[in-house]
Amino acid sequence: MKTLLVTGGAGFIGGNFVLAALAQGGVRIVNLDALTYAGNRDTLASLNGRDEHRFVHGDIGDAERVRQLLAEHQPDAIVNFAAESHVDRSIDGPAAFVQTNVVGTLNLLECALAHWRALPLERQDGFRFLHVSTDEVYGSLGPLGRFTEQSPYAPNSPYSASKAASDHLVRAFHHTYGLPTLTTNCSNNYGPYQFPEKLIPLVIQKALAGEPLPVYGDGRNVRDWLYVGDHCSAIRRVLDIGRVGEVYNVGGDAERENITVVKTICALLDERRPLADGGRRESLIAYVKDRPGHDRRYAIDAGKIKRELGWRPAESFDSGLARTVDWYLDNQAWVARVLDGSYRMERLGGA
Repeated sequence: MKTLLVTGGAGFIGGNFVLAALAQGGVRIVNLDALTYAGNRDTLASLNGRDEHRFVHGDIGDAERVRQLLAEHQPDAIVNFAAESHVDRSIDGPAAFVQTNVVGTLNLLECALAHWRALPLERQDGFRFLHVSTDEVYGSLGPLGRFTEQSPYAPNSPYSASKAASDHLVRAFHHTYGLPTLTTNCSNNYGPYQFPEKLIPLVIQKALAGEPLPVYGDGRNVRDWLYVGDHCSAIRRVLDIGRVGEVYNVGGDAERENITVVKTICALLDERRPLADGGRRESLIAYVKDRPGHDRRYAIDAGKIKRELGWRPAESFDSGLARTVDWYLDNQAWVARVLDGSYRMERLGGA
């Protein structure tokens, strides 16, 4: 049974990864999370009392805490989800993104390197440091083409710039020190347990409340959508059989304009929770001033991970979005507890 140190494992993607990995079995997980606005212990409630899961409240920038966990649990791999990840928040306050995503990742790498060097040779061969990143590091695409692992970095927001820096540090620790690293760059995730300032859960909640549905600009910005369960299966595949030092792009083959996503959510909700007056929630759509530096289009070429590791997404956009809407309808208590904090679905990042 392998032991994983998962950082950011109470967040959206990290929490889904922890739940899926423990459901699949064969691993123990030490879960380090700082429990910022995006971290939520409720996501992990089903794991209470499970010996295979230990939650630790802490920051990846705390070298003493990270070293202690590595010494105590002797993990076979580190999977780094810990990050400030919300673009609008990075516009309002970029310093926190640099601190966590750059300085924090550097600290985690330094601690991992010392741990790896101290391992017996046979365990060194099997150790992995997997860094989870984003397609936003590549910048913005025109109407054609897709990002590949060879695409040049051209980040356009403080968030994507901080993630680009962390990606480069991971690469450097492999090429300079030999640390066995892996990096994944994913497209836009959606699914259960997502913090409700992101587009899909935000629209679901506002539509249920009968509030205006804000759409940036003309609504025609394009994203490649990836169901979070498919992303987690890709990460597990890369961790198990990915080639050391490589980067793998993970996408859902599901490009959609933002306005199409919003209208699809409205239709799903109208079908499941019809309005008393028979109206359509699409009438709630309200176009608002665009986000500063809003990238026009992202699209991932996931050919490498498909060819080399045999991974493919199990969900189409239609099936994944329907599952997501159903989950939020069935878990309004979880949403209510999230919204008991400081976030009230207000707009951020309007600087």
